[in-house]
Amino acid sequence: MATVAFTYPDHIRAVVRLGAPLVASNMAQFAIHITDTVMLGWYDVSALAAATLATSLFFVIFIVGAGFAQAVTPLVAAASEADDAQTARRVTRMAVWLSILYAVVVSLPFFWAEPILLAIGQTPEIASAGGAYLGIAILGMIPALIVMTLKSFLVALELTAFILWATIAAAVLNVGVNYMLIFGNFGAPELGIRGAAIASVAMQSGTVVLLIIYILRKLPEYELLRNPFRPDPQIMARVFRLGWPIGITALAEGGLFTASTIMMGWIGKIALASHGIALQLTSLMFMIHIAIGQAATVRAGRALGRGDAVGLRRGAVTAFGLSGLFVLFTIAVFLAVPQSLIALFVDPDDPALPMILPLGASLLALAALFQIVDAAQVIALGVLRGLQDTFIPMIIATISYWVIAIPLSYVMAFTLGWGPQGLWLGLTIGLAFAAVALCWRMLIQRRILPTSSATQGHPHV
Repeated sequence: MATVAFTYPDHIRAVVRLGAPLVASNMAQFAIHITDTVMLGWYDVSALAAATLATSLFFVIFIVGAGFAQAVTPLVAAASEADDAQTARRVTRMAVWLSILYAVVVSLPFFWAEPILLAIGQTPEIASAGGAYLGIAILGMIPALIVMTLKSFLVALELTAFILWATIAAAVLNVGVNYMLIFGNFGAPELGIRGAAIASVAMQSGTVVLLIIYILRKLPEYELLRNPFRPDPQIMARVFRLGWPIGITALAEGGLFTASTIMMGWIGKIALASHGIALQLTSLMFMIHIAIGQAATVRAGRALGRGDAVGLRRGAVTAFGLSGLFVLFTIAVFLAVPQSLIALFVDPDDPALPMILPLGASLLALAALFQIVDAAQVIALGVLRGLQDTFIPMIIATISYWVIAIPLSYVMAFTLGWGPQGLWLGLTIGLAFAAVALCWRMLIQRRILPTSSATQGHPHV
């Protein structure tokens, strides 16, 4: 297949066109989480605590299974570049199969969540409410994973604008059903935490329907619902092989920040509050880099599909450059007005504010350094996923997060007595190792570009 000479301006336009709606949809998804937290907090503090615990458990299970959905993006991008709608359809179908199989297996224990929560030391009140929430919310695991699969399919085809509108529609639906069922408005029963769980399932199920309707109308040539029950072991193996390391990588990274929060809690509540605020601000900015990383996956996947080593290099340089520009902006903001940012999260009359402000500001200064390496590692991961290289990156990430970052954070915070700043410095060093190793891996992999991974002959399925 002849390659297309994409210039740097072409790549910049493509990454911005892909990434901007993804940034906004990530923000909208974040808003859904915040809305749930606020509305349950208004209803009952115990319900909020139980839902916080329950959704954390749900999310841990979800992000592992979401690896199969995320494998769709590089595979469909490569297939699309080769004008192979058949392979794109087969990949998406098998990702849905794997997602459903995974969800069925992992969901079973959640129907007996209350005794599990009691066994891990939760109070009877929290265990009962959390168990009630999970017993309903777990029904949303299958539609949630299908939503991820369909979104990955659309991202691969560079149709990200509708993902934004679908996420906004989901957020509106979530607020409406929450308002009805948590508080018992509009004649609905007052279900409290159970109402929040029903709203979550309704939101995910409604989003599935919305995405399917859009895909069938916008992309009829892909015949996405053709032969939905036909097994495809060859493609299923490809999706599984690419997807499970993505899920484990996400679990390792999510576990890193959970562990850091637990350790910060050992230092004290002021440290934990400052850490939580700094982490929220960092996570908010990080959504930009996640979106650019997703765009990098698509651009790399398309370069792989047409065997375009030059396009791969230019696309990667563009993604790193755009991410780097936003890093500079973030550093400037974090260093210029740290206390003003921290103060947004704390009641001005709170007696702890004078202690939180300087500590939070010092953590934001470290977060400025943190942004550089965290952005680099997520962009490198995005490019490598586009090249369908996920196993070695999983090993690199796991070692960086759990063999380097966590032990170093503990030693610097507690053994050396550097406190919260030492903990964040340990995280930064671990992520720096990941950034260097993943960038090195990317440089190696870009030299081994096959003609196309998506033009192999397949039987008509």
